[in-house]
Amino acid sequence: MAKHERSLAGKVVVITGAAQGIGASTATALSRLGAKVVIGDLDQVLAEKTAAELGAEALPLDVTDTKGFTEFLDEVERRVGPIDVLINNAGIMPLAPLDEEDDAATRRLLEINLHAVIHGTREAVKRMRPRGTGHIVNIASMAGKAGFPGAATYCATKHAVVGLSESVHLELHGTGVLVSCVMPAVVRTELASGLGEAKFFKSVQPEDVAQAIVDALRRPKFDVFVPASLDVMGRITRLLPRRLGEGLLRALGGDKILSSATHSSARAEYESRAARSAPAAEKGADS
Repeated sequence: MAKHERSLAGKVVVITGAAQGIGASTATALSRLGAKVVIGDLDQVLAEKTAAELGAEALPLDVTDTKGFTEFLDEVERRVGPIDVLINNAGIMPLAPLDEEDDAATRRLLEINLHAVIHGTREAVKRMRPRGTGHIVNIASMAGKAGFPGAATYCATKHAVVGLSESVHLELHGTGVLVSCVMPAVVRTELASGLGEAKFFKSVQPEDVAQAIVDALRRPKFDVFVPASLDVMGRITRLLPRRLGEGLLRALGGDKILSSATHSSARAEYESRAARSAPAAEKGADS
């Protein structure tokens, strides 16, 4: 861990899925600190609007197009310079009991939430390791540490992102390239439309996650829980026998956080947008 805060001024930071939500808030926070931020998003119009407000750059990006993702990173380095920080933020959270989730939704979740993070991380390592410096930030979720009814595949992808991040963190030991894994509670963005609150599982704002990411870049650390109290709660429940741990989850309402919104009309617009979020993956499936 760094003894002193690292300056982010002048650092080239790439954020996927940053036209809105956590990504946009993080872009805002980093731009204010003097970082050279590049936003990659499927919604180019919104991405350019967000970037213009920050004095950042925006480039089109479908993270499910692996060739296009690589070319996007190449273009960033041509325009702005070597990438110092890659934040794999793009993700979706369609909700449904597993037996109601169709295969197309499963495929989108795997392509966006997992395969794209693997590809982005791999590309970042290839660019950063030879220079002996860089920082990869993977946005997971508290759902990467526990299972929640109504979002089985989503939880599976986030568990995988945590495992990926832990493994790459160990692979890069001593290289100068750092990895952070961000695990927030429910974040009040469009993705959380229709979700309620639960005891001791307080939701957070995207600005809270952005600040946690900034802190982890300034003073590098691997585990980034938002809020930090999630770490303590997780440790306690993992120490309990399974029956007691699950009973505690139910008593606190944690089992209903996602499942209660699986058929919510308040999520209709988000679910529709999420269903259109992986054009390259859908094209590949049809070919």
